Amino acid sequence: QVQLVESGGGWVQPGGSLKLTCAASGGTFSTLTIGWFRQAPGKEREFVAAINWSGGSTDYVDSVKGRFTISRDNAKNTVYLQMNSLKPEDTAVYYCAADSRGWRTSRLRDGYSYWGQGTQVTVSS
Repeated sequence: QVQLVESGGGWVQPGGSLKLTCAASGGTFSTLTIGWFRQAPGKEREFVAAINWSGGSTDYVDSVKGRFTISRDNAKNTVYLQMNSLKPEDTAVYYCAADSRGWRTSRLRDGYSYWGQGTQVTVSS
């Protein structure tokens, strides 16, 4: 069983930055694909970014490419999402998710067995 805890959310003005952290416990972290998803009010939860077990492969939804960076530190059982040039449309609850089934399903909500509780990100002036 893997437990995930997100932190680092908050309020920021447009153009600002936030760094989200996903801390994992249980399981073998270094074998897990980790994804970040977000859900805005009234919308479905959508894929944002993912990173494979080694950190050698990353993937981003087009709307955040060039602004967000996902990374991981397997020694600390932690994944990060650095978010720069934030826009109001980035406002959402951000969730990290984990699974051991590999990379092919990393963009799919059903590709993840474990989810955190989420952290709110609000971008407004």
